[in-house]
Amino acid sequence: EVQLQASGGGLVQAGGSLRLSCVASGITFDRYAICWFRRAPGKKREGVSCISRADGSTYYADSAKGRFTISSDDARNTVYLGMNNLKSDDTAIYYCTAATYRGLGSTGWGPIDPTSLFEFQFWGQGTLVTVSS
Repeated sequence: EVQLQASGGGLVQAGGSLRLSCVASGITFDRYAICWFRRAPGKKREGVSCISRADGSTYYADSAKGRFTISSDDARNTVYLGMNNLKSDDTAIYYCTAATYRGLGSTGWGPIDPTSLFEFQFWGQGTLVTVSS
């Protein structure tokens, strides 16, 4: 059984930092792209960031570039999303998800947006991030 367990959310002041964790079980990291999405109140779901252990590809939405960092710990089957300089617009429920992806070699997935193109088979339960202004 595949499970994605997201944690690390909380209440933080604007300008602060959080690190979200996504622990995956039942999947092999190098066969999946792991992504973070978020859904803010009254807004549609937004893809935030992705990582592939198969070819080292990463992706950041424009809203995340320069502030968020995605990384993985293969030994712990965990993907992290480090978030700095948080803003009130970052308030949302953050979900981790997995899509089958076995890599494209040294080029990786390039400039595409995997959150719009990949089919995500597995979803975690979400963790709430609240940024107070």
